[in-house]
Amino acid sequence: SVFIYIIVTSCNVFKTDGKENNSVRKNNEQRINFDIQKKDSYLISFYNAENLFDTIDDPNTEDEEFTPTGYKKWTSERYKKKLKDISFVLSELDKDILPSIIGLCEVENEYVCEALTEEALLTKAGYKVIHEESPDTRGIDVALLYNPNEFEYYSHSSIEVRIDKAPGAKLRDILYVKGAFHKSDTFHIFVNHWKSRRPSVKETEFKRIETARILRYEIDKIQERNKNAYIIVMGDFNDEPDNSSLKKVLTNSHKDGYTKLINLMIEADDKGEGTNSRDYKWFMLDNMIVSFSLTDGNEYD
Repeated sequence: SVFIYIIVTSCNVFKTDGKENNSVRKNNEQRINFDIQKKDSYLISFYNAENLFDTIDDPNTEDEEFTPTGYKKWTSERYKKKLKDISFVLSELDKDILPSIIGLCEVENEYVCEALTEEALLTKAGYKVIHEESPDTRGIDVALLYNPNEFEYYSHSSIEVRIDKAPGAKLRDILYVKGAFHKSDTFHIFVNHWKSRRPSVKETEFKRIETARILRYEIDKIQERNKNAYIIVMGDFNDEPDNSSLKKVLTNSHKDGYTKLINLMIEADDKGEGTNSRDYKWFMLDNMIVSFSLTDGNEYD
């Protein structure tokens, strides 16, 4: 077996055994023919890039403030410094290895993701970028970087977030990636950035709850085919572990106990730790959630 390390922006670490099981690989999964390097451990991480914009005005989005003449005075020098700073953080998550997978949110486009992978501290991993444009008015999306020598990419798709009660809302898509580590079962990875809490938590809560239902529906379909499927849900949810969207909808078990998802940030949240600070208070808005099959057992008794 191998160990999977999972890290989010608060740098809490989770380990799990990765068991070999090739029984559920599907014929329609797009395979890349190369040998995945066998390692003792793999690092999976998520990071909120917090407005990683280039300096070019995109006429299709509201990104004007991140231009040299805009409100932020966003120059090439500042952009390059941000890339360098982010690469430093990612390279320091573990002193011995670079992440095999990096989930990102608040990235403007594929170009800025590619630029990040070319930073000196990250080039050794040879990261490939998975990114799709989503409807966000400011043009920020989610993305996933992966080391092709450690993670075999199968396929990806965007999960559209449409809410009947807010038909005009341009909510960010969820990125769904399928792949595997060395001889492992398929991993199903979902990268999220849910609706912000502006103008207020209460006023926007229904959008996050509905997003959780959409995601839960997609996960239910996977678990109906394979109750022990390896699932990782990462992202900036703009909700904490005890909020309804995460506790009652997304991680709540359905039908049988095996479908329960485990939020790895609960323990840190209970200690008052968080990934976002405002008004001298910590909030656990970035979460890493896994299927029960990635914990100590692979199904409920």
